[in-house]
This record gives sequence, C-alpha cells and structure tokens, in this order.
Amino acid sequence: MSAEPLNNDAEHIDSTESSGGEAGQRAFKEAVAIAERLVADAARMAEKAFNDGVAALRAQTKAYSGPASQTVDDAQRYVIERVKERPVTAALAGLGVGFLLGVLLSGRGK
Repeated sequence: MSAEPLNNDAEHIDSTESSGGEAGQRAFKEAVAIAERLVADAARMAEKAFNDGVAALRAQTKAYSGPASQTVDDAQRYVIERVKERPVTAALAGLGVGFLLGVLLSGRGK
C-alpha cells in the first residue's frame, strides 16, 4: 500500500466534511429563519386574540355601564331635588345617619 492513495482519501474526507459542515450551517440557518417566522406568526395571532377579547369585553361592559351610570345620575338628581325641597329635614337626616354610624363604629373597638 502506498501513502498516496491514503492522502487522497484523507483530502476527500476533509473536503466532504467542510461541504457537509457548510450544508449543516445552511440547514441550521434555514431552521432558525423558519423558527423566527413561526414565533412572529404566533405573536401576531396571540396579539389578535388578545385584542379581540378586549373588544368583546368592552362591548359587554357597555351594556351594563350605560344603565348603571343612568341609575346613579337619576339617584343623584332625586337626592338634590329632595334636599332643595326640604333642606332642614335633609340636614337632620344626615346628622342622624352620621350619629348612628358613629355609635356603631365606636362599639366595634370594644
């Protein structure tokens, strides 16, 4: 056996490894690019799902917030009208409620 065929085989193996390494690097870069696209797509889908959920929640709360704010406004107008009609009675009622709350809260500390 001569040394020359072994050297040729070694050179062939080295060239195959380098081309295989380049192919491996290329495949790795392609895999990374695909993974980046998939992650970006998943992030877009998650953002869309989140925004859709927020929009649905807003739509549902509008149905309840409208009547509730209207009820609060009506109650406020009613109280203001009654206080204007009978200011002394309203002041005495306020004092009575404040006194009762003070008595109830002071009894809790004992």
